[in-house]
Amino acid sequence: MREGPYIAEIAALIGDPARTNMLTALMDGRALTVSELAQVAGITLPTASGHIARMETAGLLAAEKQGRHRYLRLSGPDVATAIEALMELAQRTGAVRLRTGPRDPALREARVCYDHLAGARAVAVAAKLADAGMMVDHGLTDAGRLWFAERGFVRGDGRRPFCRTCLDWSERRHHLGGALGAQILSRALDEGWARRGEGRVIDFGQRGAAAFDRLFGL
Repeated sequence: MREGPYIAEIAALIGDPARTNMLTALMDGRALTVSELAQVAGITLPTASGHIARMETAGLLAAEKQGRHRYLRLSGPDVATAIEALMELAQRTGAVRLRTGPRDPALREARVCYDHLAGARAVAVAAKLADAGMMVDHGLTDAGRLWFAERGFVRGDGRRPFCRTCLDWSERRHHLGGALGAQILSRALDEGWARRGEGRVIDFGQRGAAAFDRLFGL
C-alpha cells in the first residue's frame, strides 16, 4: 500500500496554472486567506477552495485559523525548494519567455525564498564561503561552522538541516537555505539592513547593504 501521493500526483497538483499561482504567492513565507489566494489565481472563491483542499490533502499547504479567517501557507521549506527548482528548470528549458532572472531587477538582487534569502546577494554569500574554504559539497566545513558560531549563528534544535544549498533560479547558482539561511535573512531584517518590499522583494538600503557585505566579506 502506498503512503501518500505519487510524484506524478504532486507534479499534477503543482502544474495546474491556478494552483501554481497560489503556491508562488506563498513563496515569501507569509500566510494568505482563501479569498486572497483566489484573487491571486484569478478564480472564484469556491473554485479556489477546491484547489486548496486538494493541496492540503497532499501536504503542500498548512492551514491556521484565526478568528473568522483561515490562513494558508506552504507546509515547509521543501515545498518552496521544489517550486524554486521548477522555476529554474522552466527558464532553462525555455518553458517561460524570460531573460536570465526575473524581470524586476530588485527581485533579482534580493528576495525571500520561503524563509531565507535568495537572489544575487545571497548567491554572493555562498560563493564567498566556498572560495574561503568554509563550504564544500554544499555544506559547511568545520572552519565554516566555527566562523558562523563566532558571529552568533546557532545550530538550533536539529529538526531541520543547519546549512543546505538551494539552486537560485535567477542566478542559476546556489544560495544558502536551511536554518542558517533563515537566520541570515532574520539578521538582515532585525538589524535594519533590509526590509520587506513588494511581494518577495528584500530591499537593502545603501548603508544596510554595506553592513551586510562587511559581515560576509563581500
